[in-house]
Amino acid sequence: MTRPSWDEYFIEVTRVVARRSTCLRRQVGAIVVKDKRILSTGYNGAPSGLPHCLDVGCLREQQGIPSGERQELCLGLHAEQNAIIQASHHGTSMAGSTIYVTLAPCVTCAKMIINAGIRKVIYCDTYSDRMAMNILERAGVEVVQWTGDPA
Repeated sequence: MTRPSWDEYFIEVTRVVARRSTCLRRQVGAIVVKDKRILSTGYNGAPSGLPHCLDVGCLREQQGIPSGERQELCLGLHAEQNAIIQASHHGTSMAGSTIYVTLAPCVTCAKMIINAGIRKVIYCDTYSDRMAMNILERAGVEVVQWTGDPA
């Protein structure tokens, strides 16, 4: 039996978190880690107490809006947003942490990552938002695409 590296371990946890997603378009998971400890988790879905897209349908899908466009019409929060909000809700500082995400952040999530004090992003799949990668790098946030076993 081969013991997984810390990155492999956290990527696998992130993939499990993504399975909780209630989004009809894609399942995304995020975890915030510091000193080899998980601080918070998040997946994409509707705010607490509101109906999930799984139950009522996707407004963006119904209107034929392509991925990456008109995000303000989406009822759901992104996985990174939910992980940051969860940590904040519980009074947990993310300064100096790493966020693991199954999908590269969008520009809105990138700005939240920067202001939350997260110093490193490790993501699995690419997302067509070059501006997000650019501002993360300009802010000194290390960005790494996971190239391990895609599972």
